Amino acid sequence: MPDIPQDPDTDRRFIGLAQDHEVRTWTTSLECTEQELRDAVAAVGNSADAVLNYLTRSKD
Repeated sequence: MPDIPQDPDTDRRFIGLAQDHEVRTWTTSLECTEQELRDAVAAVGNSADAVLNYLTRSKD
């Protein structure tokens, strides 16, 4: 399971797509493309746990 980013200025429970550096951090951490990340957030919301579960199911 990938690590969730540890940026102290970011609430790690939620994925933010507004800042480029946050998108880069999440895509690196979750090992997905930006489009996959955006699609996952659109499908399940911005909960990091929900997005991780969605991406994991999508890659099976």
